[in-house]
Amino acid sequence: MSRTPLTDRIVEIRTHSPERVAEVMASRPRGAMPTGDDKLLVIACDHPARGALAAGPDPMAMASREEVLARCVEALSRPGVGGFLGTADLIEDLALLGALDGKLVYGSMNRGGLAGATFEMNDRMTGYDARGVVESGLDGGKMLLRVNYEDPRTVDTLASCADAVDELAEHHVMAMVEPFVSRWVKGRIVNDLSPQAVITSMAIASGLGRTSAYTWLKLPVVEDMERVLEASTLPALILGGAVSTDADAARESWHRALALPTVKGLVIGRSLLFPPDDDVAGAVDNTIGLFS
Repeated sequence: MSRTPLTDRIVEIRTHSPERVAEVMASRPRGAMPTGDDKLLVIACDHPARGALAAGPDPMAMASREEVLARCVEALSRPGVGGFLGTADLIEDLALLGALDGKLVYGSMNRGGLAGATFEMNDRMTGYDARGVVESGLDGGKMLLRVNYEDPRTVDTLASCADAVDELAEHHVMAMVEPFVSRWVKGRIVNDLSPQAVITSMAIASGLGRTSAYTWLKLPVVEDMERVLEASTLPALILGGAVSTDADAARESWHRALALPTVKGLVIGRSLLFPPDDDVAGAVDNTIGLFS
């Protein structure tokens, strides 16, 4: 018996019937945005496209596509999970498995700033572009906006993100912008998670493009979050970040953020897909419990 049943099914289709990818993407049942006070939980898995395969202490945790898919399928199957964020390869794999039926789906756009590369700040749109998001029937496109005042390549990222915001808005599709103020520290990019830096990044992201009507923000939880979120009227989704050794503390920080009026949900990846106790279903269910 195959030890890779999920990837075996996908490889068969990709090899002999690649046209099925577009057919499945076009025909899959779409998800719906929560209404009223309900919140959205999106499972994220777009780090591998930047060559960032670590989760927790394991630097190659996401090296096995079979395992990544199995964890994503498990997470997406839990009651209350409303969406998925990923690059085209993972979105198409999961769509072929039927795991995205009835879900909101967001395509990751600029993955060109490979983790640890000398050109990491050159965050080019190597994933989805706006046309691909629309033609694939996705519900939005997500872009990483790292603002580094000492790296001139930042202006190219600003311009490409602004263009993407405009192009997505033309089709009435969400532009999910994940902004940071970043800097080089001993050859690595480090995001400044001080309240002042996050407020500054929000102000910059909110002003991208010729309209902000379809722009949402994807933000970290930091100190003084109530004051931070006063920086913008744009809807916000809270990101999970790296896997915490204290899952309860992480969930408590998400819970506090969810009470703030502009926060409309969570976008969590490694913390739910690779939790410290390795219980994906339990981690997702505990997070969904924050919404009640």
